[in-house]
Amino acid sequence: MPVILDNYERNARRAVKTFWRNRERAQLRQQAVGIADQGGRADVTAGKNMDGFVALAAEIVQANGLEDAEIHRQGQALTLPGYFRPTKLWDLIVINRGRLIAALEFKSQAGPSFGNNFNNRVEEAVGAAQDLWTAYREGAFGKQMRPFVGWMMLLEDDEKSRSSVDIRCPNFSAFGEFECASYADRYDIFCRKLVLEGLYTAASLVLSRRASANTGDYSELCEMTGLRTFASLLAGHAAAEAGRR
Repeated sequence: MPVILDNYERNARRAVKTFWRNRERAQLRQQAVGIADQGGRADVTAGKNMDGFVALAAEIVQANGLEDAEIHRQGQALTLPGYFRPTKLWDLIVINRGRLIAALEFKSQAGPSFGNNFNNRVEEAVGAAQDLWTAYREGAFGKQMRPFVGWMMLLEDDEKSRSSVDIRCPNFSAFGEFECASYADRYDIFCRKLVLEGLYTAASLVLSRRASANTGDYSELCEMTGLRTFASLLAGHAAAEAGRR
């Protein structure tokens, strides 16, 4: 059965527009009430900026045979059991006939502090995946096939995210692929390694400029971490689950 990606590019552009517009609205609201969100974190504290990508993923699942599945996007229904901690909230989970089909995380980063945020995102993503897969191994979700686990990052495309970054590691040498790499390059390397290590089924990096609030334009660094690959793998997983019925 061929996977269905109808309207995926249109919806991706709509999601990019939603991201930048929601971020701008959050900043304007804070300015109106006289709140200065330190470090330019209005986009983070708003919490809804990636909703367009959540909706895109949900539509892909439904279009590929799981129109009757439980697709959770908000509240406590997003809670899954962990192994190293009791529970974790994901951004989107799909359950079909009591089976966990997919768990997805959608993250974003817009300047100015790319360094600290990159390290935090790496630790969060690796920890969340390790926690889920260990819980899966120990039977937290019952006897079932491995779920689709996805991670996506929308990164602001600007001079700071595209410029090479110095590495300070006086005692040992960092891996060569990080030499002269920008933060965009680091995220791309990170996404590829998340998949290569089996931590995530798919991991995607989308880059977008602030001006894309009007156009929805975005770019990618490689096919492996591109949004189409992410969408295709999710669609294929949903279709395979639908075919089991």
